[in-house]
Amino acid sequence: MALEITDSNFEEIINTDKPVLVDFWAEWCGPCRLIAPIVDELSTELEGKAILGKLNVDENQEIPGKFGIRSIPTLLIFKGGEIVDKIVGALPKHAIQKKLEAHI
Repeated sequence: MALEITDSNFEEIINTDKPVLVDFWAEWCGPCRLIAPIVDELSTELEGKAILGKLNVDENQEIPGKFGIRSIPTLLIFKGGEIVDKIVGALPKHAIQKKLEAHI
């Protein structure tokens, strides 16, 4: 299961040597609901290798604003606290997994 990421725990979660995928989403977003199970599956499959989390943009507006998130779903991949990759829109599981595994 993906972690719940908030404005308050964001910095703590992304500052690691493992890749961290942050899924910026909202309840009303159809494509976000499509990729939610994918993010949860990958969090289980890549446990110990990568961290996957979800940040609700309606409940947390500071971090999406900081990174200029204008479309959701947007997936940012961080390593060492820096953005190393970005996915905008709903992609199939294999495409998300390939991008994330490139940073493991």
